[in-house]
Amino acid sequence: MVKYKVFNLLPSFGTNTYVIYDKDCSCGVLVDPADASDKVVNFLKKEEIEISHILLTHGHGDHIGGLDFFKEKTNASVAIHKHDAEKLINPEKNLSSFMDNEIKFDPADRILNDGDIINIGGSNIMVIHTPGHTSGSVCFLVDNLLFSGDTIFENSIGRTDFPDGSMEKIIESIKEKLWQLDDDTKVLPGHGDETTIGDEKIQNPFVGALSQI
Repeated sequence: MVKYKVFNLLPSFGTNTYVIYDKDCSCGVLVDPADASDKVVNFLKKEEIEISHILLTHGHGDHIGGLDFFKEKTNASVAIHKHDAEKLINPEKNLSSFMDNEIKFDPADRILNDGDIINIGGSNIMVIHTPGHTSGSVCFLVDNLLFSGDTIFENSIGRTDFPDGSMEKIIESIKEKLWQLDDDTKVLPGHGDETTIGDEKIQNPFVGALSQI
């Protein structure tokens, strides 16, 4: 079974960056590198983890700011869903043009689609396409861990007021895909504290809206 380590690399946005790893194979992936961080690099060295992929739940600037830094440090393949791929190369679409610093990167090494599998040791990371926060938002499911990006948070859901956001689609994504997971699935969001699918079914204030669809 894989392990994970969370880092808050961008305190102003409270973005969570995750390392998912398997000690048995000394292999892992990095999820949503919000900013450059020697702390993460030192952790990888200490645990002797080789990163094969940098996985992006979506292409907003607060989730991709450390891409160049970690690409250089790990030589890992950058992977993003096809509908968010342009955000890596367009500061207006990744919203960094409206932040303090415009960011622009090379195109992704790998384009993700719903149902794709990334192997990590004895476990498989499955890509779940969950449009709504952005058109290319995804979650990553491995064992009983769901890395949910900005699709669902503890007692909340992601914003849908961006150009390619949709309240209807995010609600549909949560109901038809995430609500089908086991209740004890741990949800590790792009911002804030962890929760579970079961708790969110009961406590999330958007459950009422979901039940009416």
